[in-house]
Amino acid sequence: MKKIVSLLIVIVLFCSCSEYQKTLKNEDVAAKFEMATKMYDAGKYSKAIRLFEQLATSYRGKPQAEKLFYMFAQSYYKTRQYYLAGYQFESFASGYPRSEKVQEAAFLGAYSYSKLAPVYSLDQTDTVKALEKLQAFIDNYPNSEYIPQANEVVKVLSGKLEKKAYENAKGYNTISDYKSALVAFDNFIADYPGTPFKEDALFYKYDSAYKLAINSINSKMQDRLNVAKVAYNNLIKFNSNTKYKKEADEMNARVETDLQKFTK
Repeated sequence: MKKIVSLLIVIVLFCSCSEYQKTLKNEDVAAKFEMATKMYDAGKYSKAIRLFEQLATSYRGKPQAEKLFYMFAQSYYKTRQYYLAGYQFESFASGYPRSEKVQEAAFLGAYSYSKLAPVYSLDQTDTVKALEKLQAFIDNYPNSEYIPQANEVVKVLSGKLEKKAYENAKGYNTISDYKSALVAFDNFIADYPGTPFKEDALFYKYDSAYKLAINSINSKMQDRLNVAKVAYNNLIKFNSNTKYKKEADEMNARVETDLQKFTK
């Protein structure tokens, strides 16, 4: 009995496959649409995509086009083809502004781009693009049910840019390019005033100013020591019990000692 059931399943699958291949090759657009819908409803998105790609041009402007292009976009999204999904959802939202699916499509279009955002250490072009898309969605649909989710994704993506900026600034300190580090940390602190990395940024800014100062020629040392002293004071003002306090205090003692040489 089990063998008979298994055989019947194989026959059904074979017939279904043969029917799909036949529909894929014929010129009957109505049959293609019906098969594409069947594949979509069955979760066979890759097969549905092949048919949607054939139907897209001929169905544009027809009554069923709205349904087709929504399924087309969703199929790309379900198969994690996020560039294509983002494009299709954006096209759907602009082409069918009165659709009941327009807000969902607009959000998923923006969200698709966020799925392309890489880890913070890599180039963040796609992250910036995703943020722009999500902000446009938030501006266009401020009362949408998708706003909380959009805001959460914006927070995550912004965190990547923030981490990237911090690590870039710290990188200058690591390679002993202290002048560039000071500029980068100043920009970072100005751009991200509420950053969780602020204490670290203030310390490494101070560390950069300190190392630049003590390794300077005599004619530039006093001014740079004063810059380091200000950086130290900013760190202590931010957190008087900073985790860097012992190291920072030791460095500051050296700064104070060296500054005394210029008062004699």
